[in-house]
Amino acid sequence: QVQLVESGGGLVQAGGSLRLSCAASGRTISRYHMGWFRQAPGKEREFVAAISRSGDSTYYADTVKGRFTISRDNAKDTVCLQMLSLKPEDTAVYYCAAGRRLLLNPGYDYWGPGTQVTVSS
Repeated sequence: QVQLVESGGGLVQAGGSLRLSCAASGRTISRYHMGWFRQAPGKEREFVAAISRSGDSTYYADTVKGRFTISRDNAKDTVCLQMLSLKPEDTAVYYCAAGRRLLLNPGYDYWGPGTQVTVSS
């Protein structure tokens, strides 16, 4: 079993940037595909980005493509989400997830508690 903890969230003005990190413990993340999801108040959890075990393949939601970049460092058991040109509609709790299957939906096996990102206009 792997434990995940996100960090790096906060309050930022529109057009600003944030870098989220996800630290894993318990098992190396090299076993897992990794994803980032977000959930805004009153909305369902939605896919943001995913990366394959090796890091060779990445996937993005259309709403963040070109602004967000997912990366991983298996040696450090960390996954990051670099977010640029943030918009108020990016405001949400962001979750890191790990799974044995690379999915673009919330069917992952393990989840972190989330970190709040708030973008002011």
